[in-house]
Amino acid sequence: MKHLNFFKVVPKAMNNLINMESYFHNDTKIDPITIELIKIRASQINGCAYCLNMHTIDALKLGETNQRIFLLNAWRETNLFTEKEKAVLELTEKLTLVANNHVDDELYNKLSKYYTDEDFANLVLIIAQINTWNRINIATNNDIDKNYK
Repeated sequence: MKHLNFFKVVPKAMNNLINMESYFHNDTKIDPITIELIKIRASQINGCAYCLNMHTIDALKLGETNQRIFLLNAWRETNLFTEKEKAVLELTEKLTLVANNHVDDELYNKLSKYYTDEDFANLVLIIAQINTWNRINIATNNDIDKNYK
């Protein structure tokens, strides 16, 4: 099913995914750069070129630096990311690789220093959503969109 257009085949489902994106950006208190860092990191882990291209461009448009994007896959080894961002990136990795990891009390307590329960729920949904997008693009061999700038 290479290059299957999900928007044509299952438009109602895809519109629900688009509505969730709108919700994340308009109805949550999660910082837009944090959302993009989540999307880039999950896409790095999953190897989704389409999403890496899109969300790197989006992060740069929001003011994210090249250096932080270049070092995102080594976030533990740099001081370029705040403790708040590192907690989110740890959650992103654990949920993206959920078969190998679980969110333990230590991580939840770390996150609760910065986020409410509602924020935590939204972070989990954002991570789940980008993993869904990654899987759709990988399943359909969707290459980078050269028009996305």
